[in-house]
Order: sequence, then C-alpha cells, then structure tokens
Amino acid sequence: MSPRVEVLPSAEALATRVAAEIVAKLVAVQAEGRVPSIALTGGTIADAIYRSIASLESDEPSVDWMQVDFWWGDERYVPADSSDRNDRAVGLDLLDVVTVDPARVHAMPAADEVHPDLEAAAASYDQLVRTREPGDFDLVLLGVGPDGHVASLFPGFPQLDVDDRIAVAVTDSPKPPPERISLTFTALNQAGEVWFLVSGEGKADAVARALADDGSVHDTPARGITAPHRTWWLDQAAAGSL
Repeated sequence: MSPRVEVLPSAEALATRVAAEIVAKLVAVQAEGRVPSIALTGGTIADAIYRSIASLESDEPSVDWMQVDFWWGDERYVPADSSDRNDRAVGLDLLDVVTVDPARVHAMPAADEVHPDLEAAAASYDQLVRTREPGDFDLVLLGVGPDGHVASLFPGFPQLDVDDRIAVAVTDSPKPPPERISLTFTALNQAGEVWFLVSGEGKADAVARALADDGSVHDTPARGITAPHRTWWLDQAAAGSL
C-alpha cells in the first residue's frame, strides 16, 4: 500500500497538526476500550510536537494519559540523566507535563544501569517489547536523517538485515554518541500505523529517495519500513525534492 504524504507549510504548522493527530489517534484507540501503545522518537521536530501535545492537553486533557503505553524506537546508550537521551527530552516536553503511569513508560536501558554491556541491554529491551499488550504498536513515530536512517538503523549497517530480533545493539554510530539501542524493522513494521516526522531542507533528498519507486534499503533505510499504513508528515522544505 502506498504511503500517505501530508505537506504542511512550515515546521511550526507541522508540529501543531501532528500533535492534534496524535491526540486524536490515542483518543480513538481508548474509545475502543484499549490501552494505546505508542513508540516515540527523538529529534527537533519530535520535541516540538511533544511540546504542542502538552500545550493541548495540559488543562482539559482529551486523552487518559494514565492509560497509554510509551515505548521508544531507539535510544542513545548513555547515563539515564544525560541530555543526549531521547526519553529525557520527551519527559521534559510531555510526560512530566501530563499525568502518566510510570509503569507504562518503557524506557530503553541506560548505560549506568545493571546490564553488563550494550548487547545485554538491547536483549533486555527485546524481551520487554515481546511482552507488550495488545501485541502490535498502535502508532510508531520515526524521524528520518539526512542519510535516510530511521531509529538507529543506519545505511550499510548489519542491523538492517536482522529479522529475528526486536531490539539490537548499535556501535560506531555515524552520529554521536556511538553506542545505541534500536528496534529492528521486524518490530517497527509490527504497527497499526507508522508516521514519519520530517522537517527541513536538509532532509529533502532523503525523503525523495525513501519515496522513490526504486532504491535500496541499505542506501536509504527508511525504505525498509513496510507497515501497511504509513504517513509522511513533511514541512514544505522537507518536501522540496518530491
């Protein structure tokens, strides 16, 4: 199934629109009597979206935030209090503003926790994700790098070919910090919906390559996302090469 492509005039308009759409999605899942399961991402536009959600929901929330399961698509393997961590930014921008159940916030392991090494930390998150209810993610949010990477699945890296694990260790990341944990395509594609959140002229070439009729996943990892319901949320600059 071809992805849906939505182009907004600016990064600000993109953040506002996607924030409203995320709220609507969570409300719809809860109206079905289920606990929504959402996998979060990091990055500048994602942080703006989380701040917009917090603004929408801070006074009279539409979502029962105590009944939302939060996961992460990838994380930097650094100490828990590091400003490099995606979960710390989401906490400051959203989770510390709305009232959430800490037991439903499933952060990836940090480097200062009990795991002996990165591989063991990734394996522990792999096992945790496998226990989630109701099974598949309702919504996965992904940024896209200028090189076409998603989560911490980078061009040419062996993790692109892993199909028997949910979470993997990543070393020598081309973006610092070098050690990370990432969900695999196997996990990311087990989603009711996947939304790409992309802003800025520097991402335009990667967006065009990801949406082209032909291309290699090893050159542009975003092409490896094959969940049936995919939406590309772009600002005008990111859509400039389409």
